[in-house]
Amino acid sequence: MTRMIGARTIGGIALLGAGALLLPGCVAKTAYNAARLPVQAASKTADWATVSGDEADRARGRRLREKCQERYDAYYCRD
Repeated sequence: MTRMIGARTIGGIALLGAGALLLPGCVAKTAYNAARLPVQAASKTADWATVSGDEADRARGRRLREKCQERYDAYYCRD
């Protein structure tokens, strides 16, 4: 005696198969993100702790403009 498999059962099997294929990818991605987290945090901390060349140039220009407002110097205060 053969038993027929209904469409609902086939759909359930297909869903479980798709889930089984996708789950290892999710686990691997989560493990990858967890391993990268300390590296990203250290990188961000280093970025915050250091001053870029552009930031240093802007700060120097700001100091020179403030100095020129306090006291004019022909060498530094050119327009």
